[in-house]
Amino acid sequence: MGQDVDRTRFSRRERQRYRAKVQRCLEALTTMLREHPFAEDDPMTGIEVELNLVDGSLSPAMTGKDVLDAIGGSEFQTELGRWNIELNLPPRPLPGDQWRHLEHELLDELAVARAKARDCKSQLAMIGILPTLERSHLVAESISADDRYAVLNDQMLAARGEPIHVDISGGDPGGLHAVAPERFTADFETIIPEAACTSMQLHLQVSPSSFPAYWNAAQCLAGVQLGLGANSPFLLGSRLWAETRIPLFTQACDVRTVELRNQGVRPRVWFGERWISSVLDLFAENARYFPGIVPFPGDSDPMTTLRNGGVPDLDELKLHNGTIWRWNRPVYDVADGQPHIRLENRVLPAGPTAVDMVANALFFYGLLRVLVEADQPLWQSMSFEAAEENFTTAARHGMEAPLYWPGTGWIKPDELALRKLLPLAHEGLARWGVSSAVRDRYLTVVERRCVTGRTGATWQLDTVAALEARGSSRQGALTGMLERYLEASEANEPVHTWALPA
Repeated sequence: MGQDVDRTRFSRRERQRYRAKVQRCLEALTTMLREHPFAEDDPMTGIEVELNLVDGSLSPAMTGKDVLDAIGGSEFQTELGRWNIELNLPPRPLPGDQWRHLEHELLDELAVARAKARDCKSQLAMIGILPTLERSHLVAESISADDRYAVLNDQMLAARGEPIHVDISGGDPGGLHAVAPERFTADFETIIPEAACTSMQLHLQVSPSSFPAYWNAAQCLAGVQLGLGANSPFLLGSRLWAETRIPLFTQACDVRTVELRNQGVRPRVWFGERWISSVLDLFAENARYFPGIVPFPGDSDPMTTLRNGGVPDLDELKLHNGTIWRWNRPVYDVADGQPHIRLENRVLPAGPTAVDMVANALFFYGLLRVLVEADQPLWQSMSFEAAEENFTTAARHGMEAPLYWPGTGWIKPDELALRKLLPLAHEGLARWGVSSAVRDRYLTVVERRCVTGRTGATWQLDTVAALEARGSSRQGALTGMLERYLEASEANEPVHTWALPA
């Protein structure tokens, strides 16, 4: 955060100054978008993957710092939970065979991390929610020993004024075995439940003028992404949503009291409320609706930097934006002295395998290109409320979710992909210049997932049900499932090929 983060309270003057600096950053960004060139070369992509660490009994291993120290590379970073680490791969373009190389790079980095984790008596688990988490793990002592997390925790709890309340009622997330819905409810004295959610984040650098179309298209696709990529059906022993990470993250980061929710105050984990026409719409909403959680005002003035011919970092704007967790988030950054705008897609969970994640990414990038360049934009035929309902419904039901799609009506995501979206994704990747071999390799993975109906979530559900049918307890079945999951995940065979217990 670039400041003395031992402070856990901020004065009224600091908060006022920080608010003014965010507005000053907005003013500078407005001027830059009108007058300053942004990076518009071949768009760069990026991927971040959050990982879990487990011990010999497959329970969370609080070894994150030890593993990071053993790796010693800048690609891996700390995360909120002591059993988490994050992998950030360097940006790369889309065309040609670049993303085939990215899969190899991802596998190489994971192999290094697995080896170092073994040296620390732990192993990696690439999964949306670690199914062996227990209530005893979600305590203050499990937060990473980093000042920024302590400040974030203290400020979010102070803003809320009461414990974090999580209440998730299960729906029907799919799988072969129909069972009665379950429910999870608990109160937490820290924001540590957020650390249970491990995701894959996709980045795409775009021009400021085209950003609104890319963001709108990404919002349209969020439900489809979840339906085809769900991988988080269990939380602390309960069978809940196909992608339980969505409601858990939303509730774990909710600083509103019940009364503020009843008044319609917006949550900090937010789908949004309307289509946009400028990237400024999102940054301005952030400043208008959300107070600063960690209000550290810097000393530099972005407008002065602009007048002197420099490129401002807009630190306060970036810090504020980083504490508002949109599922599709705008990112401003500066690289090699040149500003750029990125779309950060935060919809998908981590896992199950490297090949599955690359397939999910290219399916998304290909569809974005076609939707953005369509003669009639999809969002002109779909209400924003319908896109948000698709997102929530897919998180709850996964492959079984009824989604609304313009020109088609109500349709499940597997049928929608097979009938319409996979050919469009092929076309979009071709427009990006992605080689035919790469397109065929990864979109075939998505196609076979649709044909078999097997996502990470359905495999987890069916495996646990099969083990319970053999007489295992729920906890024993979850551990047995995770053991099989880790073996198959490391082998990098796509999840639609994974066997179920006989």
